[in-house]
Amino acid sequence: MFIGNIIFIGLIILQHIAFYFLFPKMNLKLWEGIIPVYNFIRLSKIFKKPWYWGVAVIFPGINLIMFGVFGFWTARCFNKTTTRDVFLACVLPYIFWFRLAFDSKAEFFGPEKYIPEPSEFIKKWVDPILYAVVVVSILRSYCIEAFTIPTSSLEKTLMVGDFLFVNKFAYGPKIPQTPVAFPFAHHSFPGTKVPAYLEWIKLPYLRLPGFGKVERGDITVFNYPDGDTVILNMQDISYYNAVRIIANLMKQEARSMGDTAKSDAYFQGKAWEYVHNPDNINPLNEQPMGKIVGRPVDKREFYVKRTVAIAGDTFQIKDGVVYINGKPQEFPENVQHFYYVKTVGRVFGDMIRYRESGRYGLSNAALLDKYDIYVTECDIAAESKDTVVYRLNMTRKTAEEIKNVPGVVSVWRKIDKAGQREITIFPHHPSYPWNNDNFGPLWIPRKGITIALDTHNLPLYRKIIDTYDDGIHQVEVKGDKIFYDGKPITSYTFKQDYYFLMGDNRHNSADSRSWGMVPFDHVVGSPFFIWLSVKYEENNPVSGKSFLSIFKNSKEGKYRWNRVFSYVEKGRLHSVKFPVIMCIIAYIAYEQWKKRKMKKSSEK
Repeated sequence: MFIGNIIFIGLIILQHIAFYFLFPKMNLKLWEGIIPVYNFIRLSKIFKKPWYWGVAVIFPGINLIMFGVFGFWTARCFNKTTTRDVFLACVLPYIFWFRLAFDSKAEFFGPEKYIPEPSEFIKKWVDPILYAVVVVSILRSYCIEAFTIPTSSLEKTLMVGDFLFVNKFAYGPKIPQTPVAFPFAHHSFPGTKVPAYLEWIKLPYLRLPGFGKVERGDITVFNYPDGDTVILNMQDISYYNAVRIIANLMKQEARSMGDTAKSDAYFQGKAWEYVHNPDNINPLNEQPMGKIVGRPVDKREFYVKRTVAIAGDTFQIKDGVVYINGKPQEFPENVQHFYYVKTVGRVFGDMIRYRESGRYGLSNAALLDKYDIYVTECDIAAESKDTVVYRLNMTRKTAEEIKNVPGVVSVWRKIDKAGQREITIFPHHPSYPWNNDNFGPLWIPRKGITIALDTHNLPLYRKIIDTYDDGIHQVEVKGDKIFYDGKPITSYTFKQDYYFLMGDNRHNSADSRSWGMVPFDHVVGSPFFIWLSVKYEENNPVSGKSFLSIFKNSKEGKYRWNRVFSYVEKGRLHSVKFPVIMCIIAYIAYEQWKKRKMKKSSEK
């Protein structure tokens, strides 16, 4: 990374030296060639292109494309038409400019006298596509980005299959930290596990001014903190959770054989060794472990959750109720929990494996689909000769409706008891026996605040201190002392704000209860507009099956028409279908009017 940055800086210096000698050949002043950004604005004028082409070079990531564009146009203006020259101008424009600056035979013709004329393919396809790539890349990196809700953690507020736009100005757009990347790809080329970015050049974290700050209740899009390390053959589960689960499986196997002497740390070490052997079979998906990779912050998966606590808050959950600074908070409107549903007979069916998705769920898909309960988020908790206790994931409103289903005897909400530790729950330490429904209290770090640090509270803030806050540091515990990069410490001052985020789907959400707090430098933006919403067959085997169900309503068909063209505000949807449709009609009418007007003008 350091070498890459040095090379990039060297190329920029080379470019400015080249411009100093090249500009006089283009009838420009010497000094204009060495003023950053202004030099490209002057080139834009020479090339008869908009001035903002030159401004585009200040955007990291976009500038790499624009350098190639300016190199191509420089080659055209100097009549450098060979394949070698054009390739060098587009791919290594710095070298091309330097060679051109000291080429005594180089003669400037300008964009009008290019010989031969560019092919129709270049004029009609290459130029427009390149222009579109630059414009869309700027919008995607700094303004808005298309996003699809991947999991049901915010069901039924934001739903699986919602296609929406994320407003990056909500909290300020981040400058790409890994600017050398393939356009429109996030971390991998579509349909592959091949990285779509290079870490040769790495920029420091920088955020531009935004419209506001993260507040309680905001639905927030962020880079997944636990996604700094990824098992490529199992990207739907956290690498760290996979190690913990495998360590627990090893511990259970050892206990079953009578071996009770080894510590949890021993099994953690053995699990780490097992996971990092690519030939070992992963017990969680029965595939080879394969390759494990690290990802920079801006290339980690996008997650979306609700911000429930901000920097400086004390967060706690008691029997499923969230408390902020000691005060109970109201449930979000569409909050979901697991409910136990006792029935006479097999009202919701048996557990089966659905062929299309390969996932397990209840077989009475028609009844579950009627209440929009995902078949893959249900199972059988207990059964006897005459009765069955199902576990269904649903809202409070749906739970009340389920009580009236024939055969249902009783419905009650699942609550994990206090003191009942779950190994997948933060901070993953026996001193903190927390679970989804009883968690905390936990103080959320705020920038500039110093806390006393000891071996008891270290598990709460260790990953912040050694990974998130200020780069990678070595944190060790020796006896009752904590060492930070080899030096003993008894306090720590936080370098940025942190947030606690949860899904509205309280029992089926991998959120801050699983992996801890979200640093501000991971925050991306806020979802603001849903342009399409579809159901997936794996969750709704009945209504989500046919793509041809265009004329069915939102409940019976694949398309949730009630959510299309809606903007999101504080987790509530507001339909704007009528103004959007009117704008589309007005645009089409304007284009038709413009074409008729041009036709009449040409006839005259």
